[in-house]
Amino acid sequence: MNNATSLTTTTLPPVGRELDVPIDGMTCASCVRRVEKALRAVPGVSTADVNLGTERARVTADKSVSFGMVQQAVEKAGYQVTQQEIDLDIEGMTCASCVGRVEKALRKIDGVLDVSVNLATESAHVRAASGVGADTLARAVEAAGYHAKPHLAEQAVQQDERRDTEFLKVVIAALLSLPLIVPMLLELAGVHWMLPGWLQLALATPVQFWLGGRFYRAGWKAVKAGAGNMDLLVALGTSAAYGLSVYQLSAYGEGSMPHLYFEAAAVVITLVLLGKWLEARAKRQTSAAIRALQVLRPDIARVRRGAEEVDVPIAQVLLNDLVVIRPGERVAVDGLVQEGRSHIDESLITGESLPVAKQPGDKVTGGSINAEGLLLVRTTAVGGETTLSRIIRLVENAQAAKAPIQHLVDKVSAVFVPVVLLIALVTFAGWWMATGDLEMAIINAVAVLVIACPCALGLATPAAIMAGTGVGATHGILIKDAEALELAHAVTTVVFDKTGTLTEGKPVLAEAVPNDMGTDELIRLAAAVQQGSEHPLARAVVEAAKAKNISIPSATEVTALPGRGVSAVVEGRALKLGSTRLLQESGIDAGALAGAASALEQKGNTVSWLMAGDGLLLGLLAFGDRVKPSAARAVSRLHALGVKTVLLTGDNKGSAAAVGGALGIDKVIAEVLPADKAEKVNSLKQQGQVVAMVGDGINDAPALAAADVGIAMATGTDVAMHAAGVTLMRGEPALVPDAIDISRRTYSKIRQNLFWAFIYNLVGIPLAAFGLLSPVIAGAAMAFSSVSVITNALLLRRWKAAS
Repeated sequence: MNNATSLTTTTLPPVGRELDVPIDGMTCASCVRRVEKALRAVPGVSTADVNLGTERARVTADKSVSFGMVQQAVEKAGYQVTQQEIDLDIEGMTCASCVGRVEKALRKIDGVLDVSVNLATESAHVRAASGVGADTLARAVEAAGYHAKPHLAEQAVQQDERRDTEFLKVVIAALLSLPLIVPMLLELAGVHWMLPGWLQLALATPVQFWLGGRFYRAGWKAVKAGAGNMDLLVALGTSAAYGLSVYQLSAYGEGSMPHLYFEAAAVVITLVLLGKWLEARAKRQTSAAIRALQVLRPDIARVRRGAEEVDVPIAQVLLNDLVVIRPGERVAVDGLVQEGRSHIDESLITGESLPVAKQPGDKVTGGSINAEGLLLVRTTAVGGETTLSRIIRLVENAQAAKAPIQHLVDKVSAVFVPVVLLIALVTFAGWWMATGDLEMAIINAVAVLVIACPCALGLATPAAIMAGTGVGATHGILIKDAEALELAHAVTTVVFDKTGTLTEGKPVLAEAVPNDMGTDELIRLAAAVQQGSEHPLARAVVEAAKAKNISIPSATEVTALPGRGVSAVVEGRALKLGSTRLLQESGIDAGALAGAASALEQKGNTVSWLMAGDGLLLGLLAFGDRVKPSAARAVSRLHALGVKTVLLTGDNKGSAAAVGGALGIDKVIAEVLPADKAEKVNSLKQQGQVVAMVGDGINDAPALAAADVGIAMATGTDVAMHAAGVTLMRGEPALVPDAIDISRRTYSKIRQNLFWAFIYNLVGIPLAAFGLLSPVIAGAAMAFSSVSVITNALLLRRWKAAS
């Protein structure tokens, strides 16, 4: 069952609270284990999941747990909460009490670590956890009665400067290490030449202690926390090589100089720094889908207030504001078109490649692009409640989640570094006792320390999940948790609802067959019973009555009959309108209308019966609903993937059989009550099937929740999307096989990554222990193991939907 985060905001909030904590300093899977252990030890924390790929922790706790408590736990484990500094311009402050109010409002926000408000400069300087948006801070200031303007551009500059600094360190390390490795390369060509020992020391020392200082700092924090990580292995290994070289240089002098290993220490550090920089670049690419969605957010909206149009920051747009969207501009808000006609490009949000026509009354989504017409849009959602914000939040949650297979990796990572340290110690002791050569023993132990690849293990699963959920999002497939992504690859049976899922969900009244009354009278009474309902069949009856200019009387005592129909009192007469099941349960014989009903059902129509409370049959209504153009292609592709298909519907057998036969569906189950749909899904699961349920309505929610993987159409209800693990942003059945294909490819990448991560260690560590790898080669292998794992995951970005 997948109870994933929903696109809707109408569901009840979870008990307690969720904290999203960015963490700096983690380098491998053992770090993840350590942070999780520290967080779970905080009183009041119920769950803590740490993702090495996103470098974030998702903490579920009761309301007594503050962000500061979580931060202290992270720091106690030897890491830091990733921080940022944000400056806000504050308007409206007049005295010191205003300063206090603004500071208090900002400090209430989860993730805010420190606030300094200056009345003279009318500004606020906020130190907060990475991920706390300036817009969030600005809204808190607004709620306190003031006005704030965020400076987002400055943050981007700081991030760019940090990336440039890291690359500069790699370049400096390479320039200092190059002269050290040249003699080794010349040795391979038969040229014997060596730099003076003092010069080697001068070149290696800044690499070891300045550029490599990060490894000592992080390693020391790990030791203080009673654990180990990749940084500790690198620090120990390179320090051993560096220390041995210093000892030999001081003991032997320049005259009888033995081989020094300054180049091993310096080159290993350089390669690891290069590997981490490449890893950071690659990880940035895995989150490209999120950034592509984030850049869709316009900064400014043009709001019509009275007779004027004013440009205001997007954070200041209010509900029901009228926003003007000019041709070629991005739609600034979610809303309803009030004036104008145009086409909207929604491709980056829904994956739909063709522009969608819009006219008054139609919905538009913030972030989409207006084509040729001028539109006036009334705002229906702002800030974090917009569709785009909810999509971003949903994908971020999926990328931060931990797949079930990751728990195996966590168990391995918990003992990885201690085992490597033990192997290195045994290697050192073994070589020393076997050969009596202390130098060789140290170098082989160093090779063991630096070949170990805990980073690759930690990144194998999250890198693939980030890439898989990202590529899904760009094609209109929102995979809302890692569990759904992992389970979907094993799906053997897909169960489809019919109305609104395989069909357009916009039925029309195809035929009305009265019994002892006029056709218009039958439609008039049926429309009266149905006029308060939002059911597609009800809307079809009401629209048919309006098209005929039939006056619809009011109804009282309207009562829904779940899975059967509806009852009401119209003009003092008790009426019931519903399915063949309702007709049979009412004990009414179809009589002469039975033949007409059967013929209409064989054509694929849905039949409803209008009955009087006294047992009199008044007539039947037949509804037609077109099958979606991509439905047949979806079923065909599922069969090509080896997946069975089932049609599960409350509709009559004739209509269901007609649709199922036209699409080539393997099995049709009709006339099923909403409450029984989940039971049918469970029955398939008991037969050993891994079931995905596809639906869009409230009546599908129990079945979506009961299935191994629930797949909801975003064109349906919020309840259905809340119960599902996957949401399709377009009501296209063809996205169902796409979702399964993405899941299979992602799971394949996870297995490939885990294979390579384990192989690096299972092959590399023994080779190093037996003296078959030099520290330089070992360091290169370790540095690029993480890069290769992430690069392999990035191949998922090449995925294309089948035509």
